[in-house]
Amino acid sequence: MKQLLSVCLLFFLIALITACSPNIENKHGSNTKSLSSNPNQDVDYSHSKLEKIYLAGGCFWGVEAYFARIYGVSNTTSGYANGSGENPEYEEVIKGDQGFVETVLVEYDPQRVSLTELLTYYFKVVDPTSVNRQGNDKGIQYRTGIYYVDEQNASIISALIKQEQKKYDEKIVTEVLPLNNYFLAEEYHQDYLEKNPGGYCHIDLSILDE
Repeated sequence: MKQLLSVCLLFFLIALITACSPNIENKHGSNTKSLSSNPNQDVDYSHSKLEKIYLAGGCFWGVEAYFARIYGVSNTTSGYANGSGENPEYEEVIKGDQGFVETVLVEYDPQRVSLTELLTYYFKVVDPTSVNRQGNDKGIQYRTGIYYVDEQNASIISALIKQEQKKYDEKIVTEVLPLNNYFLAEEYHQDYLEKNPGGYCHIDLSILDE
C-alpha cells in the first residue's frame, strides 16, 4: 500500500512540475533566439481593418509568442475560452470542471496574412490528433481548438482541416466552434516569454526561422 501511495505521489509531482505555470524553466531548447525578432514591431496597423481568430494549442505562452511573430499579426493575448462561468482564474481553469481552454486571441490584417496562412502556421506546431494534451501539458484546458467570430470563417477552417487530415492516419480532434466567451488571463501570463525568455515553452519557435 505504501508503495502504491509513493507511485501516485510521484505521478502527481510530475504532473505539477510540467504544468503551464510561471515557475517552469524550459528544458527542451532555447526560445531566446526566436524571441529576439518580431516582424510586426515597426508595422503600423492603425489603419488596418483587423480580423480575429481564437486559437488553442496547449500552454498559451508558446502559442502567443509564436503568433505574435507572424507578419500581419497586430496583437495577441492569452486567455480562457468557451467554458462556463465568468472571469475564471487560473486555479479554477486547471481543475477542468468549467471546460475552459487556454486560448490565444490573434488579431490580424487580412491584407498582410490570410486566415488560411495563419491556420497553416497553427498546424505546424500542434498535434491535432492528441486529446486534451500538447507537449508536457495534459488536461481539458490544453485541448486544441479553433474558435471563430465570423461565420464565414467556418468554411475556410473546415477546408484546411480536410487538407491537414491527409497527413494523419488518426482523426484530427481539434475543436472548431463559434467563440462563446473569452476572458483575459492574469497579467503574469501576458507576453510571458517576453518577460521570461528562458521560460517553459512546448512550441519550437525556431520554426519561424524557416
